[in-house]
Amino acid sequence: MSTPLSQANLPHLPAAVAAPGYDRAGLSAGILHFGVGNFHRAHQAMYLDRLFAMGQSLDWALVGAGVFEGERKGRAVLEAQDWLTTLVEQEADHSEARVLGSMIDYIEPADAPAIIARMSQRDIRIVSLTITEGGYFLDSKDRFDPTHPAIVADAATPEAPKTAFGMMIAALKARREAGLAPFTVMCCDNIPHNGVVTKNALCGLARLSDPDFADWIAANVAFPNAMVDRITPATTDRERRILAEDFGVQDGWPVFCEGFTQWVLEDRFPLGRPAFEAAGAQFVPDVAPFELMKLRILNGGHAVIAYPAGLMDIHFVHEAMEHPLIRAFLRKIEEREIIPTVPPVPDTDLNAYFDLIERRFSNPKIGDTVRRLCLDGSNRQPKFIIPTLRDALDKGGAIDGLALECALWARYCAGVSDSGAEIAPNDPNWDRLQAVAQQARRRPQAWLEQETIYGDLAEQAGFAQRFAHWLHLLWDSGTASTLSRYLEGD
Repeated sequence: MSTPLSQANLPHLPAAVAAPGYDRAGLSAGILHFGVGNFHRAHQAMYLDRLFAMGQSLDWALVGAGVFEGERKGRAVLEAQDWLTTLVEQEADHSEARVLGSMIDYIEPADAPAIIARMSQRDIRIVSLTITEGGYFLDSKDRFDPTHPAIVADAATPEAPKTAFGMMIAALKARREAGLAPFTVMCCDNIPHNGVVTKNALCGLARLSDPDFADWIAANVAFPNAMVDRITPATTDRERRILAEDFGVQDGWPVFCEGFTQWVLEDRFPLGRPAFEAAGAQFVPDVAPFELMKLRILNGGHAVIAYPAGLMDIHFVHEAMEHPLIRAFLRKIEEREIIPTVPPVPDTDLNAYFDLIERRFSNPKIGDTVRRLCLDGSNRQPKFIIPTLRDALDKGGAIDGLALECALWARYCAGVSDSGAEIAPNDPNWDRLQAVAQQARRRPQAWLEQETIYGDLAEQAGFAQRFAHWLHLLWDSGTASTLSRYLEGD
């Protein structure tokens, strides 16, 4: 029998499950958070739970919020559990479960008046967000897009906003009229320069209806940049079953994640903040070096293993890491081509950081899928691979493995694996990519002529030649043989 999760049942949890080590009745709100999903609960909510267990920052509890009707289902699950979440941290040799109690309320999603009213109150000093990259209304060049239909609608009716940014603007106006200082806006999404991106979205929307207020926001609201990192897969019936059978807890929406977590922030919080550093976060003057390290070594590493694994019909990421050719491919390309393009990072050994990444990718309990890593290459490749490739070319560094990575992506987008199995569409631009990938089988240059992805790299003769070499080999000999050739120094 498993114990249903609730406040009343906390004293009855199995001994192996850690309950909140504090009186939740003594908590008070300080943060309103948009996007109560798995990553938020495995990351920010976990850091707060750690703090509360130390008896610190008890006036910084979370109030959840959301802008989509579809979020009501998750809210209902959490409400039935008194806003509690079971977090299961999984490593290869052990797993630990703890119940998080750092959320104390969750406003009905899409109830704009209620959300605006809550952000307008004095106790809310931080508004944070995990709304995914798509929630920031970016165009193909990662700039704020004022023509997005949701932005156009909010600009036309600022008194009845439907986006998180429209609601924040309304709340900031209400606070200014009431003589209250503005809250800090803290982005927790995995986006480079995420504070800047958030500021651009908020000011960009405000400027469409009230340019003077947009200037006021830019001058008065703080947007600290942050780098966040924790592998946190989606919750399925598999996770609910494991929690019930292995830990004896019945939770409608548990969160499973790796044991590793990282949070690097700039310390710009005019109305104060929780003592996140006491819970393991790191405050630095400039997040940019940490962001670049993660983008190239971790995210770039994901791209390196994704497409060979997808072409070899490997399902889970840890299974990809168990394949000796893929693991060796990752290490060689990281050590020879990726890490040399990463500038020094304060108090960080880049090779040790990669060793940690390699162990994280190999974790057999996470259940992260290869297909997820292969998703949306047309958006991810220009962020995670192409800048590294350009830097390597500019510095006269090795690029052969990066050329092979590009060829593997092109081969994957042809839509059939080495075994002949169909690869289901896995990119918003799949139809176009598949057509170009099939052309590239005969004329590899066709793939590099996609200027929105590669810019002028098709004109780099050395790179184009190696790309063509690898793509022909992938079609003629298959992925495993091609990886072997690269590892042997072909």
